[in-house]
Amino acid sequence: MNQTVKPDTQDIVVEEIFPHAAEVIWKALTNGELIGRWLMAPKGFAAVAGTRFTFQTTPAGEWDGTIHCEVLEVVLNERLAYAWKGGHADNVGYGAPLETVVTFSLSRTDKGTRLRLVHSGFVLPANETAYRKMGEGWKTVVKKLDQIAAEHDASTRSH
Repeated sequence: MNQTVKPDTQDIVVEEIFPHAAEVIWKALTNGELIGRWLMAPKGFAAVAGTRFTFQTTPAGEWDGTIHCEVLEVVLNERLAYAWKGGHADNVGYGAPLETVVTFSLSRTDKGTRLRLVHSGFVLPANETAYRKMGEGWKTVVKKLDQIAAEHDASTRSH
């Protein structure tokens, strides 16, 4: 009997409640210029399922630093998911092959909007370095997202 051992996979989960309407957070998640202010500037992004786009980060070893993404799911003001692939087969540690999915889920609360970010599919131990670094990185990114949303929220109220 042949048994396939499934590699151990880990997810990064960050949850935060923002004092903004879901529509405000959604705009920060789906507007290319705003994404560039809290994450990285996307090339070719549109909040439309099937759209392929890229981010550019620090190259490592054989990897050129390009993160290849594809929008997988869009539910207006509720959910955005995209594939996040990068790395190179010749790399170990940072820059090792990575095939993951980033999902942003929004739900209304009495205090505003709960954002649940899940970056899933890190294969351990191969993606251990990315998992650790991105686990910390996403926490910082979510704080920046809140700042951008707050700026956007304030500017829309003053008009």
